[in-house]
Amino acid sequence: MMEFLAMGGHGPFVWGSYGAALLVLVGEMIWLRRRRIALRRQLARLARLQESPPP
Repeated sequence: MMEFLAMGGHGPFVWGSYGAALLVLVGEMIWLRRRRIALRRQLARLARLQESPPP
């Protein structure tokens, strides 16, 4: 198992690359979720403004 993880001496680079890619993917998922929530709030606010009668 240790030989597999070491990958002939390239293990830190390979596993570091996997870790960096995972961090980017998780970060993008979080960013997309926050963006979706913000857009839904904005759409709801715009819908409320259109439904309310003018003063």
